[in-house]
Amino acid sequence: MKKLLLLCLFVLGIGFALANFQGLARQGEFNSIILDFKEDVPITKISEEIQQLSEKYDQQVNLNSFFSISDRIYIVEGDKQVLKELKRSPLRKDTEYIEANYLYHISNVPNDPQYNRQWNFRDINIEQAWDETRGAGVTVAVIDTGVSIVPDLKSTKFVPGYDFVKNKDDASDDNGHGTHVAGTIAQSTNNGYGVAGIAYEASIMPLKVLASSGGGTVADIAEAIKFAADNGANVINMSLGGGGASNMMEEAIKYAHNKGVVIVAAAGNAGRNAASYPARYPDVISVAATNPAGDKASYSNFGAGVDISAPGGSAEGKGNSGKIIQNTINPATGESVFVGFPGTSMAAPHVSGVAALVRSTGVETPDEIRDILLQSARKVEEDHLNHFGSGHLDANAAVQLALKGKITFNDFFRWLRKSGYLNLGFWIDGGAVALLPKLAMVLGSYLLAWFLRNYLPVTLGLNSGLILGSSGLFFLQGLYWFDLPQWPMRLFGSSLPELGNVVFGNANLNPLFASALIPFILIALLLNSHLKWFAIGSSIGVAACLGVSAFADPGIWLLGSGAIARSYLILNALACLGLAYIASQKNSQRV
Repeated sequence: MKKLLLLCLFVLGIGFALANFQGLARQGEFNSIILDFKEDVPITKISEEIQQLSEKYDQQVNLNSFFSISDRIYIVEGDKQVLKELKRSPLRKDTEYIEANYLYHISNVPNDPQYNRQWNFRDINIEQAWDETRGAGVTVAVIDTGVSIVPDLKSTKFVPGYDFVKNKDDASDDNGHGTHVAGTIAQSTNNGYGVAGIAYEASIMPLKVLASSGGGTVADIAEAIKFAADNGANVINMSLGGGGASNMMEEAIKYAHNKGVVIVAAAGNAGRNAASYPARYPDVISVAATNPAGDKASYSNFGAGVDISAPGGSAEGKGNSGKIIQNTINPATGESVFVGFPGTSMAAPHVSGVAALVRSTGVETPDEIRDILLQSARKVEEDHLNHFGSGHLDANAAVQLALKGKITFNDFFRWLRKSGYLNLGFWIDGGAVALLPKLAMVLGSYLLAWFLRNYLPVTLGLNSGLILGSSGLFFLQGLYWFDLPQWPMRLFGSSLPELGNVVFGNANLNPLFASALIPFILIALLLNSHLKWFAIGSSIGVAACLGVSAFADPGIWLLGSGAIARSYLILNALACLGLAYIASQKNSQRV
């Protein structure tokens, strides 16, 4: 008895908690409510109900749009209290659903106050790409002048790097160039400060190969490439370049490529018809620069060796106008500044950042990532001089191409959200099934069995009968799995009184099924067999189901939902309980 009381208290406690939990899908904002009227409700009745609503709330209740006429979608202004009133009103019988008309906003716009100055991010469609990935789990090596952790990089993840200029572990920046580049790739984002980064959940590996003057040697750069490959980098960004091929550099690039590293480099800023080294090497993605208008930036190299283009900014504008703005250091003072730089050096980290996004979707080989970046680029017609390579970088198109054919967590999450499963109110308020009445039915059936405890042994047959009679596997009723038929879920998710709903396709209880008829037949057929306790348990379960339904939702086909329906359910509930009592007593006498 103590265990049963504890179970009852636990179930009631869970039910209370669920009833008061708002659920994920209820956290949105709204100031109006959607009414979706059923197709079989006469238009004259809808007009009468709309008129009553208008008078009650002193406002116009209108179709949502011209296209809502056939779907019968009406909108009424209101808050949570009005929504609650409408859901409890008789109106719910004539509607498919009554729900909040939530206000949605532009997705994934960072709260960084200067983000609106980053024209370059909108140019590559980064906001849509962020719906799928932000680069988590990927490491990008920035081979440059080093990286200093300025305020807008404080929440960015870093992994150990190295200073090949001074041969020490601390790879801090003394020029500002490398920090700026790192910011484009993974500036701290949604931190309410400064600007944003492309793959802001990725990690940065700072590798200093350029001195404060901006110059560095091939030997240091080649060693940094191998260091990055040996220490877990997935992407390498080199916003640097010069003339002359190098066996050591090419060997290092092949080494990193063979270890699965994507290598990106700036095409160069000489405005000439050829990309510089190391961008010219076959295993490197060479990036040209575009200005805010989408044209080739005046300084950008083009032609031979250029693979793709990305925003590099304009060199002609005054101040930061038209440039790529990130948080870096003032090399003269070491202080943090937000400043705009132009150059293919600024274009390359856009590609490196998007490469990190693609890598985080599960595409692993550098050749596959390269193909995705180039194939998804926005093509430029009549680019006879190869200003843009494969075209303009498109982050969203690249990520979507990478995800093509895959079922991602975000896909599954969106399906859950669309289906309503993330909102416990979906279960409590009757979206799929009414959770609290179902719990009451199950609990009630066990309480009734407890009252008849002198005659009822605890058996598997009795327990299964109690469940089938009271609620069935009710949680299955709300499971929609893409295009699979739903009737098996509804069948197994229904109690005995609800089987008529499945058979006849009516939302109200069928009076033949929601009665003592089926329990009587089961007891008559099974009383003298080993399934007798299943029949007795089913009768008790049906009694609990009908008793709770009489107060929670008494709608019965042909009988309505008023006093007649309630009386019918209560009388049949008592009849079922009586049948169970007589059958159990008869069995006890036989024993």
